[in-house]
Amino acid sequence: MAGQDQALIVKGLGKQYATPGEPLVVLRNVDLELNRGDAMSITGPSGSGKSTLLYILGSLEQPTSGTFRLGEQEPLKMSAEGLAVYRNRSIGFIFQDHHLLPQLTALQNVLLPSLASAPADPAEVKKRAQGLLDRVGLADRATHLPAELSGGERQRVAIARALIHRPALLLADEPTGNLDRKRADEVSSLLLELQREENSILIVVTHSMELAERHPLRAELIDGALEMD
Repeated sequence: MAGQDQALIVKGLGKQYATPGEPLVVLRNVDLELNRGDAMSITGPSGSGKSTLLYILGSLEQPTSGTFRLGEQEPLKMSAEGLAVYRNRSIGFIFQDHHLLPQLTALQNVLLPSLASAPADPAEVKKRAQGLLDRVGLADRATHLPAELSGGERQRVAIARALIHRPALLLADEPTGNLDRKRADEVSSLLLELQREENSILIVVTHSMELAERHPLRAELIDGALEMD
């Protein structure tokens, strides 16, 4: 097991929204600890807070209560500028919709996160992007636009893009939700293989029990509370 300097530690995380009546409670006192190399799936019914938890951990939303840190980094204490750098360098996002820019090639889409801050060695970053495309089986598709790729290929480009900065934390929201069974199996296998190779922490939220059961760690969100299987 990795030390705490490599861990994601979540304590008492809560999220609620004001309504004309009682507050709408989405997350209740969520505690979680994952180390580098861990891969966990989170299931639960629609509206149970799965995506909200993912967005909080990715610093796209703020919690109402609780704290979390990734290694020595505490996102809730960062400035807006610091948070943008943290998201870009430490978090890899993979969504149900690949969110590729249609006017960019596969290689350019993989390189996109590196444009937010000038890399020390652009040639090395490009070499890594090309290597990731090769690893996801798309070396010969590097110059193709998203419209020229299949759904499974587009999602593989999105996985390569998420890994470009070697993030400590990979967050995947229904990553196979738009794919047929065969493509979903291929993408989920690839995601788990790359996560192990990169020694990232992986959290996947999904409605697919087939995908969920492939992860060594499994949890379910029930009425806003996270319960480990």
